Parts: sequence; structure tokens; C-alpha cells
Amino acid sequence: MKIVSSKDRASRKGKAEWFTGGVWIDEIAVGAEPSRLRAFRVSFEPGARTAWHRHPIGQTLHVLSGSGLVQLDGEPVREIHPGDTVVIAPNERHWHGATAGNTMVHLALQEADVQGVDVVWLEPVSDEDYSAR
Repeated sequence: MKIVSSKDRASRKGKAEWFTGGVWIDEIAVGAEPSRLRAFRVSFEPGARTAWHRHPIGQTLHVLSGSGLVQLDGEPVREIHPGDTVVIAPNERHWHGATAGNTMVHLALQEADVQGVDVVWLEPVSDEDYSAR
């Protein structure tokens, strides 16, 4: 058994090229071979969001607190709340983040592919796309 203390892994700010607004990421798990699991606790300030992106093996989001938004390419923006779990298929283009008036925290779970890639970042989500509900 291995215990990794939260005091040994600092929160990191989401990169501006991947996020709009204030986003903080806490690494929960990055599996060692043969595991390819990646788990993160992601905290979004009101209005903050990811860029469009996709995951080669897919992604599961589980909302812990606040109010969030998620959109799959070509589908309407949907609101998500604590206890909601969103399952995103492999390579499905999408984005997610907090609503304009609330913070949102979710767990993000995904696997890396055989090359070690767990996310492919695309262009930022426009204010127009973010507001389209």
C-alpha cells in the first residue's frame, strides 16, 4: 500500500491555453504501468471552463459541488449538479466548466492511450458557445 499525502502535491493553476478563467487542478492519481488511470479534482471559478478537447479513451466526470455546464460538439449545452456523472465517449469533442454565477468542482477520470496521451487540447470555447443555452 502507498499513501500519497495531499501536502505532498500542490494544487496547480490550469494553463491559460487550455482554460478560460480561474481553474485549479489537484492530481489524485496517475497510475504507474500497467495502469493508465488519470484522476484529477478540478475546481472552476464562476464562468471558468476548459477549451474544446477530446480524450482518446474517453472521460468520466463526477460533480462534487456547485453548478456546471458541459457540451458535446453538435449538442446543446447541459447543466450539471452535485452527484451527476457525465460519461464522455472516446474522442468525443467537448468542453465543461462552471456556470456564470457559481463555482463547480468535479472529479475527472480518464485513461491514457498506449502512447501516454490522455487529452488532446483544441481551441478555446467562445463566449458565444459558452452562453448558448
